[in-house]
Amino acid sequence: MEAIVKNETPKNKTNQNLIGNSQSMQKVQREISQVANSTANVLILGNSGTGKEVVARNIHFLSSRRNKNFVPINCGAIPPDLLESELFGHEKGAFTGAITSRQGRFSIAEGGTLFLDEIGEMPMAMQVKLLRVLEERVFERVGGTHTIQSDVRIIAATNRNLEDMVIKGDFREDLFFRLDVFPIKIPALRDRINDLPLLTKELISRLERANQNSVRFTKNAVIAMSKYDWPGNVRELANLIERMSIKHPNGLVNENNLPARITANISLENKGIELPDLDDNEFQSDYGTGCSKLGSSIAPLQVNFPAEDFDLKTYIASVEVKIIEDALDNTDGVIAHAAKSLGLRRTTLAEKMRKYNINRYSEHASCGIC
Repeated sequence: MEAIVKNETPKNKTNQNLIGNSQSMQKVQREISQVANSTANVLILGNSGTGKEVVARNIHFLSSRRNKNFVPINCGAIPPDLLESELFGHEKGAFTGAITSRQGRFSIAEGGTLFLDEIGEMPMAMQVKLLRVLEERVFERVGGTHTIQSDVRIIAATNRNLEDMVIKGDFREDLFFRLDVFPIKIPALRDRINDLPLLTKELISRLERANQNSVRFTKNAVIAMSKYDWPGNVRELANLIERMSIKHPNGLVNENNLPARITANISLENKGIELPDLDDNEFQSDYGTGCSKLGSSIAPLQVNFPAEDFDLKTYIASVEVKIIEDALDNTDGVIAHAAKSLGLRRTTLAEKMRKYNINRYSEHASCGIC
């Protein structure tokens, strides 16, 4: 069941996650301010991971409905035969398993806002019933005959082209026009890449506020990240930062520590990316206040020297194996990248791997999705 936001304090929520100084994000912020206090239905358009629910929540918390519930529901995540009950509720005995009456999302959102995510996945039969609520402001629970009045603002979102779906007969034209009163288009991260440093800083701060491990990124790492297309958008960036904070807790991430898919075939030369005019130390400290100053990404080695039976050669070999394995882990098993991060030639690293029988990696290993 998705979380339901109840009576949250608007001053703590408004625009807190709408990070970005790009023109496209400033446009989004202006449109949110324009539509928030109206009664118009809003249709939020954008690729997966761009932050459509964040925009919907900001509209709610800027509106006169802020003290009522914000209720999200993902229309594509609920089986079609259960969606009607989820939206409108059901009466006891309406179907097998309905042992009690149950409120639907419309009732829970009464006086507030209902966020219909992935509206393009809604079955045609449910589109008809949703259209009735939008037009007449009434509905009945499944298995019920009592008509219930509804005062709910609808904000819908989709990553699909609803106009194309209308042409193909997959989405009702009358419902589309009911929803498309005030459309807001959320740009993909690749189309506002100059916002990446600010987003990175905010996402790191969020980890720190949650008392999780922090992490820092070198300037070259952020430049490398800015050359990547980010098909998963801000969600993918958030996942990457969390992953780096786990692999390099309170440490420093350089371009060689990033997944291979991000650094593949890109130059670290800054081509049009507007980054802060800082030297490396200043830039790194700006991306994680919870980290101590480090001159290197390698933490000092802690050794508990034993009283006897200490074999220095074996110990040094074990340390070298651990460092090589960490370098391979940090570069997703790409030997050439691991060698670069260690300051070795690829052939030298390959020779050491054969020496220590480190055979879990290949020169063509690739990274999956975070």
